[in-house]
Amino acid sequence: MKENEEIQKVSQLYKVLSDPTRLRMLLLLKLGELNVTAIGERLSMEQSAVSHQLKLLRDTHVVKSRREGKTIYYTLDDHHVIDILNQTFEHIKHQ
Repeated sequence: MKENEEIQKVSQLYKVLSDPTRLRMLLLLKLGELNVTAIGERLSMEQSAVSHQLKLLRDTHVVKSRREGKTIYYTLDDHHVIDILNQTFEHIKHQ
């Protein structure tokens, strides 16, 4: 039973990572902490669209947030996210 739950979680993670917009967000966050406005400006996206994508990333524990006053800043949740991205891009380079 536990194995099936883990498979479901891995599958959900890859679904979240499969979207090009979310991948671009993660590559930005790989460089450091950003708020919704900064992400939107760099990706030429509306704040509502950025917030929607960040919620999906947050719900799957790919990013985390912290509040400073009225502003919420986002970062990658942990080094595993960076490792997954780095290894995936390395794999693509070898094709």
